[in-house]
Amino acid sequence: MEYITGTYIKEIYQNPQNNYLIGIIRIKDSSNKELIGKTIDFVGIFPHIIEKTTYTMQGEIVKHPKYGEQFNVTTYQIYIPTKEEELIEFLSSDFFPIGEKTATKIVNKFKGKTIDIITKEPDKLLSIPRLTEKRIKRIKEVLDNLEFSSKTMLKLKELGFTNKESLTLLKKYQDKVLTKIEENIYDFIDTDEFNFLTIDRIAQNIGIPLEDERRILALIIYTMKELTFNQGDTYLYIEELTKALNIEQEKLEEYLEKLQRQNKIIIEDKKYYLKKYYDAEKYIVDRICFLNDMTKHKLPKLEEKLDELEKINNITYDKSQREAIIKSLNNNITIITGGPGTGKTTIIKAITYLLQYVYKAKQDDIALLAPTGRASKKMMETTNLKSQTIHRYLAWDKDTNIFSVNEYNPNNQKYIIIDETSMIDTLLMEALLKGIRRDSKLILVGDYYQLPSVSPGQVLKDLIDSDLIDTIKLNSIYRQTEESYILNLAQEIKNKDLSESFLTKKEDYNFINCPKEQVPNIIKEIVKKAINKGYTDKDIQILSPMYKTPSGIDNLNIILQDIFNPMSPTKKQITIGDITYRTKDKILQLVNDTDNNVYNGDIGYITNINTKKKEITINFDDNIVTYNKEKYNNIKHGYAISIHKAQGSEFPIVIMPIINSFNRMLYNKLVYTAVTRAKDTLLIVGSKESFIYGVKNDYIDNRKTTIKDLIIKKYIY
Repeated sequence: MEYITGTYIKEIYQNPQNNYLIGIIRIKDSSNKELIGKTIDFVGIFPHIIEKTTYTMQGEIVKHPKYGEQFNVTTYQIYIPTKEEELIEFLSSDFFPIGEKTATKIVNKFKGKTIDIITKEPDKLLSIPRLTEKRIKRIKEVLDNLEFSSKTMLKLKELGFTNKESLTLLKKYQDKVLTKIEENIYDFIDTDEFNFLTIDRIAQNIGIPLEDERRILALIIYTMKELTFNQGDTYLYIEELTKALNIEQEKLEEYLEKLQRQNKIIIEDKKYYLKKYYDAEKYIVDRICFLNDMTKHKLPKLEEKLDELEKINNITYDKSQREAIIKSLNNNITIITGGPGTGKTTIIKAITYLLQYVYKAKQDDIALLAPTGRASKKMMETTNLKSQTIHRYLAWDKDTNIFSVNEYNPNNQKYIIIDETSMIDTLLMEALLKGIRRDSKLILVGDYYQLPSVSPGQVLKDLIDSDLIDTIKLNSIYRQTEESYILNLAQEIKNKDLSESFLTKKEDYNFINCPKEQVPNIIKEIVKKAINKGYTDKDIQILSPMYKTPSGIDNLNIILQDIFNPMSPTKKQITIGDITYRTKDKILQLVNDTDNNVYNGDIGYITNINTKKKEITINFDDNIVTYNKEKYNNIKHGYAISIHKAQGSEFPIVIMPIINSFNRMLYNKLVYTAVTRAKDTLLIVGSKESFIYGVKNDYIDNRKTTIKDLIIKKYIY
């Protein structure tokens, strides 16, 4: 690891939510002697840093594609000098309540012993003219705090916390951090900054017994988080918790009541909620019902203007499409739901056109939003208006999981149009509603039959199922031709009523029924034939339900990389673990990264690999992002991806393996979502029995959520 010592000159950028800082430092000393005397940008997490002060920073030089060379800081500490000239500069810095003249007098008198005198014999400073006891006390406090911070950081790292975790704890708890660890280290998992397993490991190292009540209470919270996430539920029953925790029910109920008294969970109607999900569902229902009950302000001559739009675009909107457009513009909240090819995009285009060109809404009055980058880009392409991911719109910070746009600092758009709403989970919907005006018109667009959100909740389904929010259901298919079978198949899957024709080859569809051992080779041959016909990996997407097995994502990516992007002397490559990346590889982004404007599900291509610095540069639709070894886990090969990652996207050709090894992962909405990702051609390879099983299995509909019941209760009881 490299180090630099230098004077912090000025700030370029700082995020106050997570203390992420970009600054400039003038280097006095460094492990890289070429840097001495130069200025360089540095980046990192800095809870407390002062300009014109000297620091020693550990880290490494990285090359940012936009900003050039930067020093990426992993640890830092204030530099406490020993030379007299440096001591004067140090004591006259902004840390201390004295100027350069007084600092000079102190150093001239005590020389190299200055720091020891201040910390151990501060009364000797009274011999310095005009230096009062109050100022001497403050000088000592500053040095003591600096020393405490350094020692505390060292202690936290010795316990097993990373540098980033240590800085987070030091910022949050300051001089009480070590006391907090002694009192109850498990309190740290109350936020999402620390997980139970990390804290539990450290707790065991410091001797906390497994049967300690503090640990058991934290374990219950951890188990509730795991169960709700894995099942998609927002609440649990006592039987589930008893089984998962292996604790006698009566004793478990005592623990749960104690957690409720601590305001960490909510118990209501024999349902056990993590407080954040209970609060989120209550908030969503209150806000949705508030919009639903608000006085409607209807736009003038809307029917007439819609007739004119039909003439301009040489289009005829059917009854349900007209209803969707009119209600969206007149209601305060409207839901539009329909499968692929039913005209959702056509309706969004009509709504935005009427708002912008007929009713003269400014572009800044309209927010087009989607849960994924690819869905957002699709909206922008079809409307020619700016579109964003919800996370970017709400100024999400990935390090703290905090949205800067919130109920205290909302955005000001009047019309909020959200596509792919089925993907929005409970907590994200809560954050979105907090981040918009209370009187914004809300238009929710999505496919009721698609997969629900990855995280807990089924917001779109609950709102529609309440039957109390104005919902327009689009059933007519407009993207269909006589030769098209894909959308017919989607309808059959949705209705759980497959006809025998799903095994018959069509113009745009083929089901290749074969043993599972043959699936990888058949996919390989299909891809080779497609390449010979002029198709590329941009046209072809393999969607698999699982990562493991020979027909899973991981193995298929290895096979497909060799076909689409074989090794070549002209291509650079780097091996990370058991994965080899090379230039021109197709890459999938796995997490949201608002700093680099790249999001979960985005697909890009490797443009460069710096083997010396172990950096991979990827082009995501002209957005260039560089990954160092700390961010390798943010990406995977994108030749084969999961069906969940494909949500919000369409691909010209989709190939889907489906075998009995996948059965535990197969269910109706997963199969429906995979099939509806195919725009032109769909090829399914594998077991017809497994396909039929997946179509008929609808267990995913059984998520336990409360939004529907709360809306019904609000209006009916």
